[in-house]
Amino acid sequence: MTADRYPRLLADVGGTNARFAWKASPDAALSHIGSWLCNEHDSLQHAIQHHLQVHGLAQPRACGIGIANPITGDQVRMTNHHWSFSIAQLQQALGVEKLVVINDFTAIALSLPSLSPADLRPIGGGQAVAGAPMAVLGPGTGLGVSGLLPTSSGQWAAINGEGGHVTLAAGDAEEAALIEHLRHRFGHVSVERVLSGPGLVNLYEATADLAGKTVLALAPADIVERARHHGDVICAKALGHFCALLGSVAGNLALTLGARGGVFLAGGMAPRILGELGSAPFRQRFEGKGRFSNYLAQIPTFVIVGDVSPALTGVSRALDEA
Repeated sequence: MTADRYPRLLADVGGTNARFAWKASPDAALSHIGSWLCNEHDSLQHAIQHHLQVHGLAQPRACGIGIANPITGDQVRMTNHHWSFSIAQLQQALGVEKLVVINDFTAIALSLPSLSPADLRPIGGGQAVAGAPMAVLGPGTGLGVSGLLPTSSGQWAAINGEGGHVTLAAGDAEEAALIEHLRHRFGHVSVERVLSGPGLVNLYEATADLAGKTVLALAPADIVERARHHGDVICAKALGHFCALLGSVAGNLALTLGARGGVFLAGGMAPRILGELGSAPFRQRFEGKGRFSNYLAQIPTFVIVGDVSPALTGVSRALDEA
């Protein structure tokens, strides 16, 4: 941690919102927190400059960005938004001495050790094993996936991957029919095609089609509202499928990483459907892995509910380690 990287601007950039925070010194709390709709700005640079101007902030010395996109080189082109930029050119344009750009869920993974109990809501049982790998996934505009692995030196290493685009597997005949229906529409049916905001809409439309019902033009929030309060059977079934498939995918990730330190649900959707995750078959499907059901029953699952995006803390840590 070096003092010459302060003050720093921190960003969590998704397909819908760009969230920012300011950290004035190593011991300072995050301040000047704000969120802006990506569609209201022509570029990430414009959104950054807008945030600095609105909050009356001086030019930062360093900037850390977690963004919903794979980072494989200098050029970044967002998967679920039209923004694209060169990391080197953005650093020059912002005039910062240090710029770190990482995947947003890599940033969230880096934040996991610093989360407090107040930031978390448990879903089901299990007890975290200290020092064991942790996993994080989260449905929002897309589906982010990462993990945090212990190193031999006692530090942590975050995974930079794109697990949201792995192929979705069915748990029963009804899910298989839904996936086949979506396969005819999209070709490849990734987990993000159903476990995201647009994915819930896809699930609703496929469920309605297969039931021979009229498909309404509904947003994700409409589907949740109609399932909860209006007795809409199709919306309720779609939301139930969403929770079940999320549990299945989360269980797969836990097995893949050996995530006995816990599995954490982030993103914009999970906090909004806490009740459904607790009462729907999420945990049943999480644990329902045959001979490894007892293994998974010991792993806790949490929804991250803090008001401030954990990715902001994660990118600050990434700046410290860069």
